[in-house]
Amino acid sequence: MEFGLFVQGYVGKRAETDPLAEHKALMEETEYVIQADKSNFKYAWVSEHHFLEEYSHISASDVYLGYLAHATERIHLGSGIFNPLAPVNHPVKVAEKVAMLDHLTGNRFEFGSGRGAGSHEILGFMSGITDMNHTKELWEETIAEFPKMWMQDEYVGFQGKHWSLPPRKILPKPYGPSHPAMWYAAGSPPSYAMAARKGLGVLGFSVQRVSDMEWVLEQYKTAIVDAEPVGDYVNDNVMVTSTAICAPTHAEAVRIAAGGGLHYLQSLLFRYHDTFPRPEGFPVWPETLLEFNEEIIELLIAEELLICGDPDEVLTQCKRWEQAGADQLSFGMPIGISKEDTLQTIRLVGEHVIPKIDTDPVHRTSRFRGVA
Repeated sequence: MEFGLFVQGYVGKRAETDPLAEHKALMEETEYVIQADKSNFKYAWVSEHHFLEEYSHISASDVYLGYLAHATERIHLGSGIFNPLAPVNHPVKVAEKVAMLDHLTGNRFEFGSGRGAGSHEILGFMSGITDMNHTKELWEETIAEFPKMWMQDEYVGFQGKHWSLPPRKILPKPYGPSHPAMWYAAGSPPSYAMAARKGLGVLGFSVQRVSDMEWVLEQYKTAIVDAEPVGDYVNDNVMVTSTAICAPTHAEAVRIAAGGGLHYLQSLLFRYHDTFPRPEGFPVWPETLLEFNEEIIELLIAEELLICGDPDEVLTQCKRWEQAGADQLSFGMPIGISKEDTLQTIRLVGEHVIPKIDTDPVHRTSRFRGVA
């Protein structure tokens, strides 16, 4: 199993007391990716969100990824996601950004796509549309066109319901060989099997315990065998996300977690991701979960909803995801804890956990693509 980091410009309540909170959040998350690059992590995923106050302030993710391409050396950089829906980003512009980042990173870019976070975000771009299911039609119409734009010398063009283009040369072409690995951001279990049938890797952003995800991962692995890939190859790959806090001792890790505002992050998640299955009894915004104390943190650890503890405990918790069938475990950061504590987690995981689980120096997606 490989390891990644997920950043999205989480500001939280800091802006209430600090006018520079947004800037600091963006700069801190840049430091996290740079440290992850030095600490054996193989992937860093960067979100694209719009209008999601406090929850995510990275809207121009292509700009951010361009900076990270120069600031890092080995880590693969992924769009988690670029939104290819025509009313949000014209598909040709998305194809151009992907190919450009492929050059700037030297084959280290990963193309994740999806349909956006929820109604507050996506329907802001679609006047007169009230049903989020409409976005599925737009995404389905578009996703198979990207490999054609990259691989055909002159793209034959497209005439669809939602966008069109006459024959044109789409430039630049990917750095090669082939094109960057393609992923789909899945928020609900049926999306995993759909992505598998198209030969896409999955960015699993759904928030569930390990035991609840095992059958979903198995469903993906069953469906991927008969994939008809929209791209040049099958990206048989599932990334799952979790929050992680690692400290020298169990007690310190729990203390950090209890003071990290995890309850508020979760409340914001379900405020905006209204297409995610909402847990029974979960409060509706503006109500939030009650603040987590150390007892609740211990319960979350026991229920496999939080990776938290000393390095040996975190190693055991990560192995559970490997046993469940995950190909990659990506940690969402920051979660409201200090920069120092977050960097400590990255360093400890990189030093004590990753070398005992991920022993292959070659990225899984590099093998699919044929890059050494």
